[in-house]
Amino acid sequence: MSLKLIFVKGFMPTNCTDIARGMSLLREAEKCLGNIQKFNKTLNTFINSVRDERLLLDRVKESDVRRESGKSRSPIEGRLVAIKDNICTLDYPTTCASRILKGFNSPFDATVVKKLRDSGAVIVGKTNLDEFGMGSHSTHSWFGAVKHPQTGPNGEALSPGGSSGGSAVAVASGQCYAALGTDTGGSVRLPASYCGIVGFKPSYGLVSRWGVVAYANSLDTVGVLAKDSKTAKDLLNVISGYDSQDPTSVPVSTRTKIADLRAGRQKKAPLRIGVPLEYNVEELSPVIRQVWLMTLQHLQRVGHKIYPVSLPATQHALSAYYVLAPAEASSNLARYDGVRYGTRNGAGDAVGGVLYAGTRGQGFGDEVKRRILLGAYSLSAEAMDNYFIQAQRVRRLVQQDFDRVFSLPNALSPSSNNDLTPEETEEAHTPPTVDVLLCPTAPTLPPTLESLSSKPPLDAYVSDVLTVPASLAGLPAISLPVKFDGEGSDMRGEVDSVGMQIVAQYGDDELVFDVAELIEEWGRARSV
Repeated sequence: MSLKLIFVKGFMPTNCTDIARGMSLLREAEKCLGNIQKFNKTLNTFINSVRDERLLLDRVKESDVRRESGKSRSPIEGRLVAIKDNICTLDYPTTCASRILKGFNSPFDATVVKKLRDSGAVIVGKTNLDEFGMGSHSTHSWFGAVKHPQTGPNGEALSPGGSSGGSAVAVASGQCYAALGTDTGGSVRLPASYCGIVGFKPSYGLVSRWGVVAYANSLDTVGVLAKDSKTAKDLLNVISGYDSQDPTSVPVSTRTKIADLRAGRQKKAPLRIGVPLEYNVEELSPVIRQVWLMTLQHLQRVGHKIYPVSLPATQHALSAYYVLAPAEASSNLARYDGVRYGTRNGAGDAVGGVLYAGTRGQGFGDEVKRRILLGAYSLSAEAMDNYFIQAQRVRRLVQQDFDRVFSLPNALSPSSNNDLTPEETEEAHTPPTVDVLLCPTAPTLPPTLESLSSKPPLDAYVSDVLTVPASLAGLPAISLPVKFDGEGSDMRGEVDSVGMQIVAQYGDDELVFDVAELIEEWGRARSV
């Protein structure tokens, strides 16, 4: 099928990753710290950044010595890594960008943070975010909105995406080598798309959630933000692995099963790349549709096969997500009462005869309150069947849609096994199965912060329409930047790329990175 038929209907600081090539770790760290001094106040990237630069640089010097002697513990040893402030750390407060957790200090490191430290990475600070991870533009923070490192066509401040906006901006503006974020419905991929960097969400359960402040347990996933897919992959290799402290961590037996399925897959070139027709939404910006088509045309030119596929449950995915996620959040956030956690309100504490009403009323921001109310209602006796149960059914349909189009069986869903090879499905005239899906990450370019302030809060939810389906199904997905082609647009300003999203079957994270590298190689060739 013709691809065209499928589609009918500031400033840039020196980047730490660029510096890393041929430069000592110490010099790289000094550049990152310089960028923090230069840009943090303007961009509002960090809630808490490095306190003792001398101690930090001493650690980096030690890593330099080990690297020169060939004894580095990992590829990220001595690199400065930022942590989203909903991931617990011993040496920095964990606030979740909320007043109710002001000054809270965790007595332990999250598993992912411990693994980073064990690998020799240096934690440079805790990044700003939407309060408790609830938002798409990093504007719902008690510490103020995060600013995009680039500006709009008239110099307007742009949204960096959310909720991991601080982590994305820290990477994009060279304030760290890489960063960790959390992705519930797109909170790593959306800011990566807006900021022109790579954002990867692994398969659910591949990376431990122990020590991550919960928003929606069945959706939360620790993700990675970096300047390129190789760096993201290096971090993933460090933080992934089974963790007995996390009940949702994928056990070793299942990881072995996934490896066996991948090993049994026929090694074939070309790749079979699916184009989900339902992702060509009406709200899709023309420039994003153009880059999507351009990317697919390149992959087709170099020999890969392109197939249109249908994921009919996609049209209900966003609605289901905004029932399920707030429902889980309303339960998770019940613990913040100023008695066990957080800052207690001194005056008028027992409003309406409830001990913690005043504390929660003043401690939570408007968006968090909105989602708690939405979730509490959907879990109520009168609404449970019509909302929460129906949303769970939609979630299962979304998972089944993905299982139907991927050639690799889902290790968690035996019923998804496809006995026919891709070639046999063609001969049988059945719908084709594919290796990966390629689609945009966001329907539009980053909006201005001013335009967001004039829109109803619920309008921001549409930003997640292309990222939520993969989250509901727990699939691995990466957003990587693809530069514009052709003349400029009045809507672009300093923004020069669009985020393209690659989605694969559950556990097929390695293939996601392989396809990302193909697109990055093409991007490097275009820039020469």
